Amino acid sequence: MIYRIKEKFWSWGNDFTVGDEAGNDVFQVDGKAFSWGDKLSFQDMSGKELAYISQKLLSLKPRYQIIRDGNLFAEVVKEFSWFKQKFVLDVPGPNDYEINGSFWEHEFAFLRAGQQVASISKERWGWTDSYGVEIIDGEDEVSILCACIVIDQVLHDGDDD
Repeated sequence: MIYRIKEKFWSWGNDFTVGDEAGNDVFQVDGKAFSWGDKLSFQDMSGKELAYISQKLLSLKPRYQIIRDGNLFAEVVKEFSWFKQKFVLDVPGPNDYEINGSFWEHEFAFLRAGQQVASISKERWGWTDSYGVEIIDGEDEVSILCACIVIDQVLHDGDDD
């Protein structure tokens, strides 16, 4: 499945819409405008919260928690490296996703057990503030989309200041 993530230009907080390949909005992200750290609610189009993203402020590395059904489901962590940026979507058990590529250009991939399970590309919508996320069938689409939004938050933190 291919999704398009588009940031809303004129909104309080960090708001996004996530559409399908046909251009239909299927998810929305409501960012809290006045909070310490990023706090985002990932919702279906009826407003039902599917996941909650919260930035951990007292951490040496950028770290965000993904909460689902009131429980910590996963964490997205930016790993330290001298030469390359790298993120990890840490889920319980041996199912972690390694995320690497060219983040500033929105050209990166999710790998699980060495296999690519999702690719992110701005090429398809290069002229807008949007990027495409292609996820193979059977993968956790909500968690991967949440991780993409976290990476966007980490890379653009402070752009609005």
